[in-house]
Amino acid sequence: MPDHTTRRRLLQSGAGLLALGIAGQGRIPVAQANEAGIAAANEAIGEAMRAHMADGYLPGAVWLLHRKGRTETGTAGTFELGGGKPMARDTIFRVASITKPVTAALAMMLVEEGRLALDAPVDDLLPELSDRRVLTSVDAPLDDTVPADRPVTLRHLLTMTFGLGAIMVFPEQYPIQAAMREAGVAPGWALPKMSSDEYMAKLGSIPLAAQPGEMFLYNNGLDVAGILIERATGKRLGDVMRERLFDPLGMKDTGFYVPSEKRDRLPPQYGPDFAANDGAPKVFGPDEGIDFLSPPPLDSGAGGLVTTVDNYLAFCRMMMNGGELGGTRFLKAETVAEMSRDQLTPQQKTGPHAEPFMAQGGAGWGLGMSVAVERIAPWLVPGRFGWDGGYGTSAYTDPENGLIGIFFSQRMMTSPQPPETFVDFWTHAYEAIG
Repeated sequence: MPDHTTRRRLLQSGAGLLALGIAGQGRIPVAQANEAGIAAANEAIGEAMRAHMADGYLPGAVWLLHRKGRTETGTAGTFELGGGKPMARDTIFRVASITKPVTAALAMMLVEEGRLALDAPVDDLLPELSDRRVLTSVDAPLDDTVPADRPVTLRHLLTMTFGLGAIMVFPEQYPIQAAMREAGVAPGWALPKMSSDEYMAKLGSIPLAAQPGEMFLYNNGLDVAGILIERATGKRLGDVMRERLFDPLGMKDTGFYVPSEKRDRLPPQYGPDFAANDGAPKVFGPDEGIDFLSPPPLDSGAGGLVTTVDNYLAFCRMMMNGGELGGTRFLKAETVAEMSRDQLTPQQKTGPHAEPFMAQGGAGWGLGMSVAVERIAPWLVPGRFGWDGGYGTSAYTDPENGLIGIFFSQRMMTSPQPPETFVDFWTHAYEAIG
C-alpha cells in the first residue's frame, strides 16, 4: 500500500505505540499486550472513521482485526450519507479487487491437481490468446505490431504481465486505450457487461500492449484467469468458488451478487460526483454500471465479489495458516509461499503503468496479490500480502506478526493512492503489534 502519510503523522503513530505501552518495554505479558493493543487500536480506528463521517467523506464502515486467536470488530456510520440504517458486522460489501487473491488461490488449487499448469501456454483453453500480435510500443497505432515472442501462461495472468491491462495515462491518449474502452474490457468502476466467451472474443480482437511477461499492466489478467478456471472446470467461476472455497470455509454471504433475501444488508455504493463543483459523493448504481442485485453476465475474477468482514477473514486465516483451516487443506504451504512472494523484476515494477501499484517501492506483486518488500511505512512488513479494492475495501495478512486486518467501506477510491480512511485504519492497526 503506498505511503502518502506525512512525516508528522508517522511520528504521531510512533508516539501512539509508546503511549499504549506496547513498544517493547517488557512490562506487560505478551497475551495481555496483544489484547490491550488490538482493543485500543480498534477504538482509535472508530474515532478516526467518525471523523471522516463528520467531514462528509465517509457514510460508514465495518472493520476487523485478528491476531493470535483474538478478533476485534468495529462499525461506524450508516448505509447512507447523513443517516439511515446503521452499519453492522454482517453488512455485505462490494469488495472489488480484493477478489483477485481469491481467484488466484482457486487457480492454484487447480494447478496442484494438475488441471492447470502455472508455466505452460494457456492456448488450449484460451485459444483467443494464441498467436497474438503485440504493439511495437504502448502508444503505437493498432496496426503497428509484431508477433508475440512467447505464449501467455497462467503465471503471466496472475502477475498481470500477460500484455493487457490498465494504461495509466489520463486523459486517454493511446489507441490501445480507446480500443479496450470501445470493446468494453477497459479496467474501471463498472465490471464487464458480457459473457466470458464474449469477453475473450473482444480481448482477442485487440493487440497486446506489451510482450507476454514484459510489463505489469493492472487488472485484466485476473478476469482472464477466472475465465480460464471456468473452461478448465466447465462451470461458472462463482459455482467453482462456492464448491471449493466458500462452502468449506463457511463463507455463506460471499458470491458475485446479493440474493433478494439479503439485499437489506447491502449499502449503496458512493463515489465522486465529478459534475459537482465540490466533488461531493453521490450514489453509483445501475445507471453507472454498478449492479450487484442479480447474477452478472460475467463472474469477474478481478473484482466481482461481495462479502462480509467475517467471511473474508476465513479466507485470510486459511492463507495465513499456509493453506489449511479447520482441519481442511485447501493449498499446500509451498503454494501459498509461491503466491505470496514478489514475482516481478525491478524493471516490471517501474514505469507509469506499474509504479502506482507498488507502494512507492515498498511492495511488489505475487500471484494475484500485492506483497510488501520494504518497510517504508509501519504496515509494509516484508512478506505481508493482500490488496485494496476500488469500491473502498482493504484486506492484508501479515504472517510475521500474525495480524490480519480487514476494512470495508462503500466509498470509492479515486486513484491508486489509498484514501485517508485506509491510511488511518492501517496506522492504528499496527498499534496492535506488541
